[in-house]
Amino acid sequence: MKKLFRGYLDVSLILKITIALLLGIVVGFVFGEDAAVLAPFGDLLLNLLKFLIIPLVLFTLIVGVNQTKLGDLGRKGGKVFSFYVISSAVAMIVGITVASLFNPGEGLNLTPNESVEVPENPGVVSVLLNIVPTNIVTAFSEMNLLGIIFTALVFGIAISALRSSSETAELGEHLYKVVNGLNEATFKIMNVVLQYVPIGIFAIIAKTIGNQGIDTILSLGNMIVVLYIALAVQIGIYVIAMLFFKVKPGEFFKNARTPMITAFVTQSSSGTLPVTLNAARGLGLSKSLYSFSLPLGATINMDGAAIRIAVSAVFAANVVGTPLSFPDMLAIVLVGTLASIGTAGVPGAGIIMIATVFSQVGLPMETVALLTAVDALVGMGATALNVTGDLVGSSVIDRTEKKSELKSA
Repeated sequence: MKKLFRGYLDVSLILKITIALLLGIVVGFVFGEDAAVLAPFGDLLLNLLKFLIIPLVLFTLIVGVNQTKLGDLGRKGGKVFSFYVISSAVAMIVGITVASLFNPGEGLNLTPNESVEVPENPGVVSVLLNIVPTNIVTAFSEMNLLGIIFTALVFGIAISALRSSSETAELGEHLYKVVNGLNEATFKIMNVVLQYVPIGIFAIIAKTIGNQGIDTILSLGNMIVVLYIALAVQIGIYVIAMLFFKVKPGEFFKNARTPMITAFVTQSSSGTLPVTLNAARGLGLSKSLYSFSLPLGATINMDGAAIRIAVSAVFAANVVGTPLSFPDMLAIVLVGTLASIGTAGVPGAGIIMIATVFSQVGLPMETVALLTAVDALVGMGATALNVTGDLVGSSVIDRTEKKSELKSA
């Protein structure tokens, strides 16, 4: 048994995850809904990843703040936010263009009694106010990522100020060493959790495929195929951006593939965050950058969701027999980009974003009910792209920062 366990540890993580993914698909198709018996193993993986989110974001960001100048942090933040807004808009355009070429939904009919309950859109203002938590404990218990980022930034800046003052330098240095130690300890725990990831992925994918069933997949297969073509086009745009900024795509995807697959299976950008942070570390990105950009990206940067909105809008328009006009397409790009930020961190965010856009361009809410049939399969690809976009943005910005440092040296 000990020899078998050692053999498992010696196999590369990506090979274990790939095998788990393939086995999960086979088991899901063979056993159908009975594969749900494996659900506890998948739930355990999600719990382990969520368990690591707060310490990773908190400690990594505090350490990152203390490894850079405050002026540099502000500049990096501006670059990160600009990249996320632009990439979301580009993703919307890609989604509309690809969907308009393939016209998913043609020939499908809308059943009048189909309906879906859409949660209320909290709006951009509400999301921005949530950045400053009224209670630190509540921010942590409710997994308010924006609130946790704000808390980490405030304490990180405070510790940096202590270290800079001659009167409190020793105290500040002790605090920094403690936080840095806790950060390294968290990554040690992360390395152990990574060994369980293949088992959890096997269980989740088997349950998901088993629940969806072949009939559902075939009935809306055109919509699913078009969405994944659009996702592939967006990845192609990422590769072009990486080549332009001298980021090596091969090295990038070698490190990014684990969080991409984990996000694909778990359908959670924030839940995948521990694995994404670990990938950024493997890529050698600046801790002061990725400790801020990745948690923020997991909350507001949703390129996959943007493509999902765009394809869903074209799909709905074709189902009701009302092709989108050019002004409608512009409205989808603008509203969809804002909606991806305005629904950050809200349960059912995908449905809220789609419903928000549909209401703006006059598409019936009943069409959302059709989309829920393949919600899991669509959400898997979209989430994987969300995480990929966060890492691409961090890699590109890290490259520009290092170029600036070389020029100023």
